[in-house]
Amino acid sequence: MAAPFSLANIQGDILYVGLPKQTQLFFFFEILDVNSFRSQLSKLVPMITTAEQAQNNRSDIRKFKVQERKQATQGDGETPHPGTLRVGGVNIAFSAKGINKLGITDANKINDPLFQAGMLKEAQDLGDRANPDKPGFEPEWDTEFLQEIHGVILITGDSHATLNSQLEDVKCILMKDNNHTIKEISKLVGDVRPGNQRGHEHFGYKDGISQPAVEGVDVDPLPGQTTVKQGVVLLRRDGDEDNGQPIARPEWALDGSFLAFRKLPQKVPEFDTFLRENAPTVPDPTANVVDLLGARLVGRWKSGAPIVEAQLRDDPGLADDPQRNNLFEFTRGKQQICPFAAHIRKMNPRGDLDKPENSVNPHLIPRRGIPFGGEVTDEERNTGVTLHERGLYFVCYQSNLSKGFSFLQRLWANNAKFPSPSPELPGLDAIIGQTTGGGTRTITGVISEDTNQPFDLTAEWVISKGGEYFFSPSLPALSSTFAMV
Repeated sequence: MAAPFSLANIQGDILYVGLPKQTQLFFFFEILDVNSFRSQLSKLVPMITTAEQAQNNRSDIRKFKVQERKQATQGDGETPHPGTLRVGGVNIAFSAKGINKLGITDANKINDPLFQAGMLKEAQDLGDRANPDKPGFEPEWDTEFLQEIHGVILITGDSHATLNSQLEDVKCILMKDNNHTIKEISKLVGDVRPGNQRGHEHFGYKDGISQPAVEGVDVDPLPGQTTVKQGVVLLRRDGDEDNGQPIARPEWALDGSFLAFRKLPQKVPEFDTFLRENAPTVPDPTANVVDLLGARLVGRWKSGAPIVEAQLRDDPGLADDPQRNNLFEFTRGKQQICPFAAHIRKMNPRGDLDKPENSVNPHLIPRRGIPFGGEVTDEERNTGVTLHERGLYFVCYQSNLSKGFSFLQRLWANNAKFPSPSPELPGLDAIIGQTTGGGTRTITGVISEDTNQPFDLTAEWVISKGGEYFFSPSLPALSSTFAMV
């Protein structure tokens, strides 16, 4: 029987909506000295932000915002006070190679083949682009993801100053003076986009609206929000199963979760140009056909309003209403309003499949990504060519990678026959669907008057440049199994 459930035992980025952040740093590392690292890790554990602390931090932020609104405005009496509460967070996760390096004897019993093999081994199956200059198959990834990574430290904060302060605290423990227990492989920083683009990814679409509620954690789910069992996210909890039977895991795996990380650059100017040049005509002359095409490819307007409920034009009021913006289903077998290939329909085919408690819910996973890179420049906008890298650091959590991230990418996003090969062949996910060769992808459903008409997506606008699978242990496991007292 599993130990009593406690948020104080779980790392903070996994549940609710994760660690509060305006900015985030991913510190990828290699373990150099196993014994020294395990000894120093015991000193790092008190710095790890728990789900309980993350929940309290969000409560403090809400109270702070209320207080800020009550305060007198600045000098001119009209400008809102710009204060931000200083909040930071630290989490840590290990790759399979990292766990093996630590010498944890039953590491091979964690029972997730994809985790144990690593993402690099699965890159071809995920549809990542092949490097044409390499024999056989090697993905066209950034160099750091082609080498051995043992772990990642996630640091979040309200500012870069907070990130840097926490990073120095971590380094003082793990890389103090000449006693470096780890070596930095890569340090990546992402930031929430500025101004009215806060909460939007770089294509401009509101992100993260549809997150699963976790049973016993999210006690008051929003309308349209699906509740999943704890074991969909956490190992050794109810729902961590295969064919209805609990998956055998080591005791230390309890309340841990597999973290999938992906670096996903986005070709924003090229995407915008495609929308302008390929927007189909519609009977309503007042419709913004460029934005409409984007909404049909994504399944939501840039505001976040679902196209199912806002068919021809954006509805910011709907988008801003959490009681309505996720309360919808797709009409099975019909794509006049929302194409089968639309991103949100591929990732959550609500209404499209029988017995969703078995066919859909086990694949709904919490996502914790953050944008990276600067805003599109005038030169990029004018030329339609990306000159500066930007995109999304994608992060998600699950108890089973073959039911979570890998399943979603391989069997839904990259499957031209999903959710159904008839009455029209859907095509790949219009946003993240990919093949190792890249190039044109063909979908249907874009032309609402003739949903069987093929529509060519002439490029891939989201391109994987690498990633890895990690395991985020519980706090008790960090202390008793991973660290050495």
